[in-house]
Amino acid sequence: MPDQEFKKTRPHPAKGPGQQAPGQQVRGVDPRRGGDAGVAAPAPEFVELFVTTNFTFLTGASHPEEFVAAAMAMGHFAAAVADVNTLAGVVRAHSAAKDAGVRVVIGSRIRMLDTQQSVLLLPTCVESYARLCRLLTLGKRRAPKGQCHLTMDDVIAHERGMLAVVMPGDQAAEDDERLEALERELSRWREVFDDDRLSMALVRRFGPDDAREMARLERAAARAGVPVLASLDAHMHDPERRALQDVLTCIRRGCTIDDAGASLHAHRERTLKPADEVLRLFGGRRDLLARAVGVARRALAFSMDQLRYRYPDPDLPAGLSAAAHLASLAWAGARERYCTHRGPDGTAAPQSACARGGACSGGDDGGGGCACVPAKVARVLKNELALIEELRYENYFLTCREIVAFARSRGIRCQGRGGAANSAVCYCLGITEVDPSRFSLLFARFISRSRNEPPDIDIDFEHERREEVIQHIYERYGRTRAALTAEVISYRGRSAVRDVGKAMGLSGDTVDLLAREVEKWGGPPTDQRVREAGLDPATPALAMVLELSRTLAGFPRHLSQHVGGFVITQGELTDLVPVENAAMEDRTVLEWDKDDLDAMGMLKIDVLGLGMLTCVRKAAALVGSADPCAPARTPAVGRAGLPPDDPVVYDMICRADTVGVFQVESRAQMSMLPRLRPREFYDLVIEVAIVRPGPIQGGMVHPYLRRRTGEEPVTYPREEVRQVLGRTLGVPLFQEQAMQLAIVAAGFTPDEADALRKAMAAWKRKGDQMVRFGRKLIDGMLANGYPKEFAERCFEQVKGFSEYGFPESHAASFALLVYESCRLKRYHPAAFACALINSQPMGFYQPSQIVRDAREHGVSVRPVDVNHSDWDCTLEAAGAPNIGGVMPGLEVRGVAASAAAPPSRWGAEGAGGAEGAGGAGGGPVQGPVLRLGMRLVRSLREDEARKLVAGVRRHGAMRSVLDLWRATGVSVATLRALAHADAFGSMGLDRQAALWQTRALRDHRLELFDPELIEGQEPERIDLDLTAAGTETDAEAGAAVLAAGGGGQSEVGQRGAGQSGVGQSSSGRGDDDGQDLLPGVRPGRQVLFDYHHTGLSLKAHPMSFLRPWLSARGAGLCGDVRDRKACPHGARVRLAGLVLVRQRPSTASGVVFITIEDESGVANLVLWSATFEKFRRAARLSTLLLIGGRVERKDDVVHVIVDDVRSLDELAPDLAQASRDFH
Repeated sequence: MPDQEFKKTRPHPAKGPGQQAPGQQVRGVDPRRGGDAGVAAPAPEFVELFVTTNFTFLTGASHPEEFVAAAMAMGHFAAAVADVNTLAGVVRAHSAAKDAGVRVVIGSRIRMLDTQQSVLLLPTCVESYARLCRLLTLGKRRAPKGQCHLTMDDVIAHERGMLAVVMPGDQAAEDDERLEALERELSRWREVFDDDRLSMALVRRFGPDDAREMARLERAAARAGVPVLASLDAHMHDPERRALQDVLTCIRRGCTIDDAGASLHAHRERTLKPADEVLRLFGGRRDLLARAVGVARRALAFSMDQLRYRYPDPDLPAGLSAAAHLASLAWAGARERYCTHRGPDGTAAPQSACARGGACSGGDDGGGGCACVPAKVARVLKNELALIEELRYENYFLTCREIVAFARSRGIRCQGRGGAANSAVCYCLGITEVDPSRFSLLFARFISRSRNEPPDIDIDFEHERREEVIQHIYERYGRTRAALTAEVISYRGRSAVRDVGKAMGLSGDTVDLLAREVEKWGGPPTDQRVREAGLDPATPALAMVLELSRTLAGFPRHLSQHVGGFVITQGELTDLVPVENAAMEDRTVLEWDKDDLDAMGMLKIDVLGLGMLTCVRKAAALVGSADPCAPARTPAVGRAGLPPDDPVVYDMICRADTVGVFQVESRAQMSMLPRLRPREFYDLVIEVAIVRPGPIQGGMVHPYLRRRTGEEPVTYPREEVRQVLGRTLGVPLFQEQAMQLAIVAAGFTPDEADALRKAMAAWKRKGDQMVRFGRKLIDGMLANGYPKEFAERCFEQVKGFSEYGFPESHAASFALLVYESCRLKRYHPAAFACALINSQPMGFYQPSQIVRDAREHGVSVRPVDVNHSDWDCTLEAAGAPNIGGVMPGLEVRGVAASAAAPPSRWGAEGAGGAEGAGGAGGGPVQGPVLRLGMRLVRSLREDEARKLVAGVRRHGAMRSVLDLWRATGVSVATLRALAHADAFGSMGLDRQAALWQTRALRDHRLELFDPELIEGQEPERIDLDLTAAGTETDAEAGAAVLAAGGGGQSEVGQRGAGQSGVGQSSSGRGDDDGQDLLPGVRPGRQVLFDYHHTGLSLKAHPMSFLRPWLSARGAGLCGDVRDRKACPHGARVRLAGLVLVRQRPSTASGVVFITIEDESGVANLVLWSATFEKFRRAARLSTLLLIGGRVERKDDVVHVIVDDVRSLDELAPDLAQASRDFH
């Protein structure tokens, strides 16, 4: 074909892309191009097959949904999605197309290792789609995470049933050699893709030689017998995304926009365009557009709706169906849960024996069960089993039960939660622990006939042993039938600003400054924030960075793995979705996330990790539980899932003495406890649920509290409303109550109530649905005679649940662990603290706060020591000799001058020294001592620590560093890490002396320089300067720290200088080691080094060394705030402390909560939004704060309302203590 056939056309100057009417006719087309000259030609049809969305990560500049909407708006024959080596975005495109009423072509663009060309593969049936998934899985499983290694041979091996469109490389037409290579490859593809299944794309690239290159490519395709079609290789749905597309290219290549050069697209035309515009760009070649439409028409024979997911068949007893087996297990579980007739082993007696027991007649429950099973439970159980059978979910429940049974067989503590806790079947199968006889469960919250989505069972396992359960699932079902769900990691405000700023060439300091102004999950900084940071948002480069960051926020960055969502299939999972390697070893991940799975009707089991389950199991083992891994109905908690109501435990809870316990440890929860004053288990259920965004935003918290304290009458408009809201005093606090209220008061069916729940969850995305349901809710209540005020108030409360509210079943599941952890803390504080540290990281509190709280409860704590510590923290007998502890001779408030714990701030009744106390009235007795473990030592590897522990156990306590090194074989780095942590106290060595002795050691010793051969040689004088550079540059700070630490050589320094310390033999080798050359280290420095290397110090609190300086400036003690006489309501205070926690809840309207700590205790600070903005930098970033404010008291809740903030970081710049911040 002559070169002039392709004219150098450009987008119409008057009508840009997307502005020309799709139906506009084109005149003057010759017969070869689809019409008679001078006769009006029909409107052209077109499909852009090469559509690269942002699921080709850091390449496409538009969401799949945006491409679908744009294709529909432009009147395309169909939409399409064809990301590179992935199907990650196809479900989103499919769902958007269904909602819009358009069709979508599903495919993937395959880039291969052995060719410059890529090939678009389009399945035409379910079988060919499965082969495409298997092809992608093959490439991904043989490559590192995020990559796909495929060859032409791989594609050819999977070609059956697929259409192929070859996309020539960018330089394919540059010279004859490359053109011949393309022609050879086309001939090879042509031999494989028979039946007219192969095409080649011609792409308008708008280069100076565009017409010539396209003509050369078409001639090569013609010689190979391959038809051609038109494409624009769209990377964005709108040309306005061009700048973002360039930035994405820079991020992907790790360069700036100034250095990107030819890697950027040369123009902004790689976008969707209307069919008539495409026709004009291709010189009126209707045949090219028609070929694209023909290919799409054949590909549309396949739809994602044709996929059929099948849950795996379980192992069934001979002669039983899955439904019958599930029913048998459920009724057997019900008997185990409720039957009072027990055999010798404590399990429910056999049915015949039970029937002969007299009290249990084996009554007629319709399921062969036991009359001990409450009638309510039996009725609910039968109904649930019938619905499960009808919807064919039996296999799902049986699989979940099998996973739980495996975990329990391995001694792994587990417990179901979420919507599954609404199920009596789940309770009887042992999956959940919420007793349906004691709670009002709404099964429709979990499974509904009309809801076109599968159930979702969440099961928590001990977080340290969850991997055993995960690997069991892989082993049982195989890697091709089980995989973890993907988690799409998307850009948020901070990450978007960082990546865009770097790509645009901003300096690192400027990027850091901008990023620090972004809240963790918020958007890019506002113009006001930018000005506060000292930058001008009107600067063109900065303005563009901010604008592009706002657009980039929400874009997918990469795929990660879901925390525990598993998909399991009967057939090959890789026939439904590609599977790739995860970053973690021995894990594989789907390309779809949980929303994609819901859209495709695929069942998911959440195998989640929960740190408190680990903690409870470890604590139970420490206190000698006979069965620490049993479910929550064991005597430690109470039978049938409901714990006994121990008043002593509830007294502790009412005081908000809940540091470290499950769920009620946050500032908000601890502030609520003295107001709510829980006295029974259901109060804990309410406590767990009430401090959530849903009840807060719905205005439910204060009405409930006023009704609970008698400040407001409890009224109900009807008796049926009392039945629903009676337990929560007429205020809906749970999702189930909102659903039940819609049923009894507004006439909703259970399925309509479930639709209401879904609308609540989608309120922000689909507000129109909530408005429609709100109208139906209000109209229904009015029609049933309810007052308009009541109806409107109910709707506002229901709408509040869109901001995340707990279902009652979920709150009840969590409340079980709340009570159990509180009981352990009350009666076994040392074991609880020990288990809590050994289960880190988890919760709000770091080990330093856990240790402090334990000591305030009468627990003695001993430091890390090489001769006495294990990797984990352990318990020791109270009479064993102490090594280390508080600095000798140093008395500070709140820290005792001996190894013993300080007096309990809670008094004798609430003290935690009652280790092993029996019963509610048991008084304190001497408990065990907590020995800190080597896990707290910074940079210390667990395997090295265990090697050291094994050596000490084998050879006995070591008397020198050299002996320890030789006996255990640990590395010198390990010994130095322990020396930095001051862990050689049992050898009479302080930090300096231990570091001195490790100086002479080498991991690979040369015989000539063996320490034994040169023992008499005077060691080289070295500088063991433990005072980090920079502290003394601030004269005021240095004077404060050093003065508080005392002058001259401290007791600690003397111990290292040859004098016997605690636990040192009189035959120690201090004088022979040259330790008399070492200067003493001041106590303040010792404490700073403790914090740096272990995260805490038992010697003293850092603030104690600043106390003279602080007192001179009017700063009091945090602990005094608790004293009503010293600090009454409204009193002006000035406090200083170490920041422990920062919280900025989304429901608090910008209010920030900060907890600080000094040597006397903690103080809870409240910074109103204006105050936080005024002192933003100090409040957000400082480690040490000096604040001023007024005391606010309400009931037993004490806060300081802050109006002045100052950073004290310059006083201790080397203090290594990061706060835990929650947004």
